[in-house]
Parts: sequence; structure tokens; C-alpha cells
Amino acid sequence: MNIVAIDFETADNGRDSACAIGMARVVDGTIVDQQSYLIRPPRREVRYTYIHGLRWADVADEPTFAERWPDIQTFIGEADYLAAHNASFDRGVMNGCCDAAGTAPPTQRWLCTVKLARQTWNIRPTKLPDVCRHLVIPLNHHDAASDALACAKIVINAQEDGSEVVHAVLG
Repeated sequence: MNIVAIDFETADNGRDSACAIGMARVVDGTIVDQQSYLIRPPRREVRYTYIHGLRWADVADEPTFAERWPDIQTFIGEADYLAAHNASFDRGVMNGCCDAAGTAPPTQRWLCTVKLARQTWNIRPTKLPDVCRHLVIPLNHHDAASDALACAKIVINAQEDGSEVVHAVLG
């Protein structure tokens, strides 16, 4: 099974405001590739600096989502599933950014590692730091690359523990 774990950081409340993306590819239970990018959001105000530490100065000269899309699309292209922690958020950002860029969003189904952690280990609460602590996964929370890698490791741990990860697919 080929899964790409994704994490977005956003600049503001707009679903089109991605300012960072992290991705980690899992093939047959092994992380085989990682990629992360800073993204220039569509608006100059970065409201969530207090969460992820990114400021306008960090992303002002970076490519827009539309300019990054070919690289992102290539990375996720062969995935059977996309995975994210609280996948409805990341799927919403992906769809919002694709819509703003005038491109179709990915067609893969999304796995939610929140659902996966609950069904596999009955973890509550299931915020990413809680799940990582339970599984002893290193995490630099709200760094897109670290969050995506942690999400990939959650999927791998669940598979190793016999979980049917497809039961965590979003509807």
C-alpha cells in the first residue's frame, strides 16, 4: 500500500492560506521519501505565527501553491491514499488551495490518523502530541515536515499492530 501523509500549516482562517506543507511517503510499511515546502499564502497577514512560527518574511519570496502544485502533485501522484491527522482539515486546505489555483484536487481518498489512533489503541485525547507520546514518536509539533512524518509513523504503527487502516477513511 502506498500512502502519503500530509500536513499543512495555514496563515489565516482561509482554506486557501497554506503557508507550509510537509509530506512523507509510506510504501508497504516503510517511509521511503519526504518533502516539505514553504508556500506564499494569498494574503500578507500571517495570523498563526504564534502556532507555527512562520511570518510573512519567511514565506513572502516562496512560490505560491499554484506554482508548487506540480511538485506536490508529482509527490502524491502514485499514492493509494492521503493521510493526515484530523484529515478533514488538511483535505479542506488541499481542496481550498486547489480551487484557488484553478486545478482539480487529488482524487485519492483520505485516511484520518485521529480515527486510526482511536480504533487501534483507543487513545483519548487524540491530538497529535498525545498520539505521538503514546507511540514514542518524536515530534516538533506544527512543523509541517515533522507533523507529516509523525502521521506516517502512526499509519505504520497501526499497520504493524494489525489495524485495517482503510477503516479510517473519511466519508
